[in-house]
Amino acid sequence: MKKFCNIPFPPSRFPVFYGWMILAAGTIGVLMSIPGQTMGVSAFTENLLRDLEISRNHLSLAYLFGTIGSGLLITRAGRYYDRYGARIMGFIAGGILGIMLLFLTRIDRLAAFLSYHISSMSIELSTFLLLIFGFWGIRFFGQGLLTMVSRNMVMKWFDKRRGFANGIMGIFVSFGFSYAPKFLNEMIEQREWKGAWLLLAVILGLGFVTFVLLFYRDNPYDCKCQPDGKLRKKPILDNPPSLPPVDYTLLEAKKTRVFWIFTMALALNALYISGLIFHVVSVFGSAGFSSREAINIFLPASVIAIIFQFLGGWLSDFIKLKYLLLVYMLAMIITTTGLFFLKAGQFPYWMVITGNGISGGMYVLIVAVTWPRFFGLKNLGAISGFSLSWIVIGSALGPYLFSLSYESTGNYNPIAILSLVAAVVLFFMSFKADNPAVKT
Repeated sequence: MKKFCNIPFPPSRFPVFYGWMILAAGTIGVLMSIPGQTMGVSAFTENLLRDLEISRNHLSLAYLFGTIGSGLLITRAGRYYDRYGARIMGFIAGGILGIMLLFLTRIDRLAAFLSYHISSMSIELSTFLLLIFGFWGIRFFGQGLLTMVSRNMVMKWFDKRRGFANGIMGIFVSFGFSYAPKFLNEMIEQREWKGAWLLLAVILGLGFVTFVLLFYRDNPYDCKCQPDGKLRKKPILDNPPSLPPVDYTLLEAKKTRVFWIFTMALALNALYISGLIFHVVSVFGSAGFSSREAINIFLPASVIAIIFQFLGGWLSDFIKLKYLLLVYMLAMIITTTGLFFLKAGQFPYWMVITGNGISGGMYVLIVAVTWPRFFGLKNLGAISGFSLSWIVIGSALGPYLFSLSYESTGNYNPIAILSLVAAVVLFFMSFKADNPAVKT
């Protein structure tokens, strides 16, 4: 908030433009959300199945319910972000995420306590219900609130260089997310799953929240700074407008066609990628590939994602976002086509890798840059939060729909066709995804 902006130090007196510090802080914030991201949870899956004696289906269902519950509340959280700013909401998100991780380390004891004192509740049911609550907490405060707050904060501190800043942030986030499963697995091997979650809870609940209070600032104007620092007197190119002339409300944004085109494109990608990652060994195994070949898709895809993310971020400062959306949907068409023909051999295998890499890079760019450019900063939390709720729900449905496809037909062709058709429809709709504030 404005009156606390200069505590413990004034950003306006920082040796360099404070936006670069915000960029670093926001990047760290997104990385701190890893315990609530899909890849952060999946590292603990086998340990939970073994020690909690819960079936894989029930664990997946608890994750589904928790994630959907998270998605339904993100819009309201976005409104609180608009009211209270990044510092307060980042502190709350980091602190409660740490508490929820601490809760998960005691879930077996809590389940036994409930089943002992409530005669009608079996230990399996109590474990299932507690997992829903735990997954809701880490998904909402991690994947949802902390990610949204950290990204939006960075977007407010940059204007003409917003895409460039997002590209830099995306590089470090991509590397961090790619390395996270290995890091978490090593932590689990050293400390077991409870010790790993306990350490993460301490890092978030003590270290990170202190970092937020010290370095997070919601927007430059409250701190007597300007977006981008010292702006150029004349633009090098006739760039597209970085902000609309008038800020939109959430209701006004929802009435525009472009909002739904971009949101559905992001949700489709979340659905497809989450389902593919969750069942990756089974997906490639059903096509005749080994588990090693299945896991090996992530490294080349992450390299492609980083390249397209940085180039796309730089280009977004100079071109219309609908052109990047077209690339995004074309990548989705490539990967879903590759999935359908996966049994044919190496070429569709690399189609999946290439499509996933390009779409992954475009996702990180589009989810951050689109909303401030089209709808402004005043209600950025509410608008981005509402869009994020669809993305979160998509990521919750993906694993279930992939599983349903396999159980029904013995392969993943139905979900591949469904995703391909949706991607083709959104590709052609993208030609009409113009900035609503610019008359064409």
